[in-house]
Amino acid sequence: MPTFTPEEGASLRLLRWVPFVAGEEEAWNANTQAFTEATGIQVQIDQESWEDVRPKAAVAANVGSGPDMVMSWFDDPFQYPDKLVDVTDLCTALGERDGGWYDGLRAYATQGDRFIAVPLCAIGNAICYRDSHMQAAGFTEFPSDTAGFLELCKAMQANGTPAGFPHGKAVGDGNNYAHWLLWSHGGMTVDENGQVVIDSPETRAAIEYAKQLYATFIPGTESWLDINNNRAFLAGEISLTANGVSLYYAAKNDPAMAEIAEDIRTTNLPIGPVGESVELHQTSTINIFQHTPYPNAAKAYVAWMFQPDNFNRWLEGASAYCCQPLRAYESNPVWSSNPIHVPYSKASASLRTNGYAGPLGPASAGAMADYVLVDMFAEAVTGQRTTDDAIANAVRRLERYYRS
Repeated sequence: MPTFTPEEGASLRLLRWVPFVAGEEEAWNANTQAFTEATGIQVQIDQESWEDVRPKAAVAANVGSGPDMVMSWFDDPFQYPDKLVDVTDLCTALGERDGGWYDGLRAYATQGDRFIAVPLCAIGNAICYRDSHMQAAGFTEFPSDTAGFLELCKAMQANGTPAGFPHGKAVGDGNNYAHWLLWSHGGMTVDENGQVVIDSPETRAAIEYAKQLYATFIPGTESWLDINNNRAFLAGEISLTANGVSLYYAAKNDPAMAEIAEDIRTTNLPIGPVGESVELHQTSTINIFQHTPYPNAAKAYVAWMFQPDNFNRWLEGASAYCCQPLRAYESNPVWSSNPIHVPYSKASASLRTNGYAGPLGPASAGAMADYVLVDMFAEAVTGQRTTDDAIANAVRRLERYYRS
């Protein structure tokens, strides 16, 4: 590993997303405190909601002041790659030492052969459901395909235990759901050359399927953000959604929700007509801004967090919420400690990048940040636009980003 000698008088400020699992934050903060004790470098950690990290990071990058580092989402680094410190030296060494980076996470952090960010984790997304409510609806096993899944949602709605998935501007859950809808039916926003191809029979099939699912949901999902499906599930208003493992632990750690926690099961999202599992999964990278006066201190901090003992401690604290970016950590005992964790254990290996099938870059980052795909489904399922008009609007918006 290269040695990064911190600048004299260095101090650091990290902007991160609000944690959903207390143990993740505790482990991260403990590792940070140990770094401060070892180096004398103070690290201030600022938290913002998931939806607010992206715009605040973009402002910091473009204004050239603010936090030294940010835990960003998806392909956000591609919105301001020239504002980021090159971390190829650090990432190359980490990859060589720790079994290599997963392809999807590497893609979110590299431009050409250069690392512009450090892959941090994938936050796995899986179906969370009440087993007793599924069985009461007449199903002994969870359906593995989209046709069976729709029938389950219809039956659960008829029983008064409906499903609910976000059609609002939810950074994680809304994007994960919308991309799964599209990809599971064989649709894509752009092709390998970055040409907009969302106007397709596959997209129409995905929208028609989404309309049928939406009809089984609890009312109001078109305005849901990342926290809303958690709240609805834990309040007993819905019995099926897709979420990180944080949903399970919110119930498990509350004695008043012991009955719900015991009833929760998890599984991967159903397979659609495309015939294979295609999921997005939330991804996060650590970006170091060029405006920092202390780039070596920032690299030293990240390298510290990736020391095997520290990183394993963080993974275990996150209780399967964060899936490792490096293959050496597949053996962390967190993945085999609870059957609930299993669907989340392969998130980093299985994820598809949001710009599929085109290249990641400013266009994919802009389209994601603008919720183009999320809005297309929301407009269609709510009747705000017809299917054709929703697709046409998505085409118009995508072409603003993917200019030929």
